[in-house]
Amino acid sequence: MTTIINSQLPEFSVQAFHEGAFKTVSSSDVKGKWAIFFFYPADFTFVCPTELVDVAEKYAQFKEMGVEVYSVSTDSHFVHKAWHDASESIRKINYPMLADPTGVLSRAFGVMIEDAGMAYRGTFVINPEGQIKIAEIHDNNIGRNADELLRLVEAAQFVAAHPAEVCPAKWQKGGETLKPSIDLVGKI
Repeated sequence: MTTIINSQLPEFSVQAFHEGAFKTVSSSDVKGKWAIFFFYPADFTFVCPTELVDVAEKYAQFKEMGVEVYSVSTDSHFVHKAWHDASESIRKINYPMLADPTGVLSRAFGVMIEDAGMAYRGTFVINPEGQIKIAEIHDNNIGRNADELLRLVEAAQFVAAHPAEVCPAKWQKGGETLKPSIDLVGKI
């Protein structure tokens, strides 16, 4: 198995439901800014709305950091709209909900469950150059935490701006970082 880390965002063009309308989102819309691709199994399910709302509640913070969020499932854009219209929780979502009914994005990111026709819970952070810097995949019974995702994006942005430094475990924005050198070997 090859790693997806530092690989290039795949070329794509898919339909989305965003701000009450259908639109096309392509890889060219993503490049040049930080992005999160937040894959989930299906609309009208149980854990998925809790995660999508959790991210929606942090969306303003992500936007302040220059990050666009894209949720992705193998549902169509029509189903995304129907879920939005039927659910008070999903009406809180202001980020684009990408439709991947053919599984092209789910396969490209390595989260497609072929025999189920849906995706695992996958979270991917892409830098402005289009490189995947963070990849996290969960089994579908395990929900994610938007606070931790926010922290991971802060760390990714920090090391991108400070390439001579690294973020240790539990690093928080403003916390101490490390400058790798021979002097640190065996002293941490």
